[in-house]
Amino acid sequence: MNRRMYFASLLLVGLILIAGCGKKEAPSEQPAAKPEAAAAPAAKIDPATVATVSGVVKFDGTAPKPQKIDMSQDPACKGTNDTETVVVDGGNLANVFVYVKDGAGNYSFDVPKEPAKLDQQGCRYHPHVLGVMAGQTVQIINSDNTTHNIHPSPKDNREWNESQPPKAAPLDKDFARQEVLIPVKCNQHPWMKMYIGVVKSPFFAVTGKDGKYELKGLPPGTYTIAAVHEKYGEVDQTVTVAAKDSKTQDFTFKAGAGGAGGQ
Repeated sequence: MNRRMYFASLLLVGLILIAGCGKKEAPSEQPAAKPEAAAAPAAKIDPATVATVSGVVKFDGTAPKPQKIDMSQDPACKGTNDTETVVVDGGNLANVFVYVKDGAGNYSFDVPKEPAKLDQQGCRYHPHVLGVMAGQTVQIINSDNTTHNIHPSPKDNREWNESQPPKAAPLDKDFARQEVLIPVKCNQHPWMKMYIGVVKSPFFAVTGKDGKYELKGLPPGTYTIAAVHEKYGEVDQTVTVAAKDSKTQDFTFKAGAGGAGGQ
């Protein structure tokens, strides 16, 4: 090979190398990221289709006689009163917390802005059973001329114990999680007891002396409704309601039992 051909070969190789270096590699293709599964939006209730379930909570048997409360330890607590553990009038049971236990999980509900009020008057809690939604403010009032000590004992919520002087400013408290029923006592006056039912929905009621309850605004569906009493426990029933339906569902608690069937 003469010198001219040799240099020509070198020039050709150089041009090939330069062309190869200038060529850009195609970017490697990455697999497309999978979109995250969006949480299913909560269903909305159509007011035109809502139903109502109502009924009476009955007591079967001889009701225990109320015990007398001796309030003489505190001169500011006037009189002697009866306990409210079992209040039966004409076969109907008061102070029963009735609520939708299951079936409303596909819906979301706004927490009421209006506080639920718990008063201390005559060294008694009013009401004896209170229903609230989780996160709703419980406004505690002391209408007495003596100091009270409010002490809830929950299992699933934060426990607290706070004194409230006579006619002091209200205490605003709330409970973050559903819990039925939370016992509340006053460490200052041992006879003072009440219960709070905390639930996720607005579908709850507390029976009066007539034993009646009413759950309004239910969307069509099948629900487990629970009736809970501080002494006799819980009774559950299944109810199915159609659009604009109105169902009657009674409950019965039997004397000496921890809870009985409904009817």
